[in-house]
Amino acid sequence: MPSPIPLWITEAEVVSMLDLGQAIEALEKGLLTEARGDAANMTKTHVTWGNGSTLHAIGAVYPKDGLAGTKTWTHTEGGATPLLILFDSENGSLRAIIEAFALGQMRTASASGVATKWLASNEADDFAIIGTGKQAIAQVAAVLAVRPIKRVRVFGRNEERREQFAARVMKEFELAVTPARSVAEAVKGAAVITVVTRATEPVLSAEMIDRSAHVNAVGAILPSRAEMAADVLARCSRLVVDSLAQAQRLSKELMEFFGPLDQEGWKQVTSLAELVAARKSRAAADDITLFKSLGMGISDLALGMELYQKARELGLGRELSHPQRVPPRLRAARI
Repeated sequence: MPSPIPLWITEAEVVSMLDLGQAIEALEKGLLTEARGDAANMTKTHVTWGNGSTLHAIGAVYPKDGLAGTKTWTHTEGGATPLLILFDSENGSLRAIIEAFALGQMRTASASGVATKWLASNEADDFAIIGTGKQAIAQVAAVLAVRPIKRVRVFGRNEERREQFAARVMKEFELAVTPARSVAEAVKGAAVITVVTRATEPVLSAEMIDRSAHVNAVGAILPSRAEMAADVLARCSRLVVDSLAQAQRLSKELMEFFGPLDQEGWKQVTSLAELVAARKSRAAADDITLFKSLGMGISDLALGMELYQKARELGLGRELSHPQRVPPRLRAARI
């Protein structure tokens, strides 16, 4: 049977087909697939040049679903153009190319949503967000999708952007929103805290955080960055990461706190897939719970597969001509 004609799916089509609530559901489904051993991550890789520009590649395979995929992007001062490329896992044919800026925001936000769903207090209604960049509004929406938030406090270093972001959150979500003058002021009394910055040194310390708070640490995804002080990790009752292998390579905070990979401390760290599969909510005795997000291919592919299926069902996406495929006998010579 011939492979279907591959699709190019645009940013506008991504947004029209998938909202954040659906993205959270798709991610949970993908995480359960990972927990069963039916999906595997490609370890994230990157290279840096110039004034902080980076080239990234991340991917995963869902062989029982017949798909493998990789997301790649270059982050520069001038911007980025991420693309998710889906392949048939049986014959290697191209299935889709998905413009992945909105997808990436939803993937990152939905991971925080899943973690907040399982780790934050069910009654959590006071939320603080540190950082007002491109990811921030989706992070707010993710927490609101899973908890009955009534109050939001916002801190970002730039006062004008902080005020503008607070006004946007207030307008879009019809909530009480307060711009804070410091990180400590923003997180005081908050039951859920999301940190999504480009900080290279810790901005959040344990003394700022109330007992029983849940923290989503989203911004420090390279070994050159850090958002949390070591004393935050020391207070954690539960510490969850999206990918343990990537945390051990990319998280400056965790690498410095736990040390070499053979150290016993790493056994305290749980994967997001294990958290979802265990169906174990927050315990009354828990102090700080923490989700450390670094980004992983399984989450990109979980959303990408959902989008690809919807595009086929709805007749969306622009059909592409089949790229010329290399005959099997020539592959060894070409590759």
